[in-house]
Amino acid sequence: MNTTAIVVRETGGPDVLTPAEIDVPDAPGPGQVLVDVAYAGVNYMDVYGRDGTYPQRLPWVPGGEGSGRVVAVGADVTGVRPGDRVAWEGVPGSYAARLVAPADRLLPVPDALTDARAAALPLQGLTAHYLATDSYAIRPGDTVLVHAGAGGAGLLLTQIAKILGATVLTTVSTPEKAEISRAAGADHVLGYDDFDVRARELTDGRGVHAVYDGVGRATFDRSLEAVRRRGTLVLFGGSSGPVPPVDPMRLSKGGSLFLTRPTLRHFTDDRDEYLSRYRDLLAWIAEERLHLRIHAEYPLAEAARAHRDISGRATVGKLLLRP
Repeated sequence: MNTTAIVVRETGGPDVLTPAEIDVPDAPGPGQVLVDVAYAGVNYMDVYGRDGTYPQRLPWVPGGEGSGRVVAVGADVTGVRPGDRVAWEGVPGSYAARLVAPADRLLPVPDALTDARAAALPLQGLTAHYLATDSYAIRPGDTVLVHAGAGGAGLLLTQIAKILGATVLTTVSTPEKAEISRAAGADHVLGYDDFDVRARELTDGRGVHAVYDGVGRATFDRSLEAVRRRGTLVLFGGSSGPVPPVDPMRLSKGGSLFLTRPTLRHFTDDRDEYLSRYRDLLAWIAEERLHLRIHAEYPLAEAARAHRDISGRATVGKLLLRP
């Protein structure tokens, strides 16, 4: 069976994202599910795969997140049936109209959640959840700094940090993004030029309990300066580029600091943990304590436009592709 997808045949800029017809099995195998894709989420890891930062076997279909409806299930699949609405993260090849997914990566979508919102939630929502509850477990009264506070992950992380009882500082690049970050609950919105100094000023010189840094190279050194003694720097991405090797003595000299570089899969490999985190997110959404912001929905054929937007920091919230 053929389906439309975005195919990368050589690494490079956004223009290497080419619409094409690919073959998808007519029937899923054992433990697999065939899904009609409603929306695919656009994420920085897709950009890193496209430009070669994260090497892929070519030709390659980008995307690992989305939502859709089950068409058929393979042998040994329980808990999901044809017609069910599902969402996912960690399923390769999601920039497509149809795909085969492992059943254990699918998440049930409640009736109250639209297909677009369901696709906007898994990767960044689950990332924000594990960052705030595990990488550095926020406690009531903590002060934390969230970089890129108006981005998809930053908006969700800010809200979850507030739910957990923190005072939240964020960084943004424009006045418009500052207003959006404040609307998400940020107590103090900072610029990138002096965020380390301002973080110290706002904490009476002590520094913050944790910095959540998905920017990487451009912010890393000053993120360390913003952390208080025995505080934690959580480096979970590198939108400005990878961080150079770090001398561990910097952590000692900075005040016995903790540095961690987590990745989502290590916090969702277990099916029960995966579902537990997802249920927390759904509960906060139902209680209207957690809000999803979708920046734009583009046709699948305009994947290159989506990559230009996300790379150029022209987005506020989530970008989606619609087959």
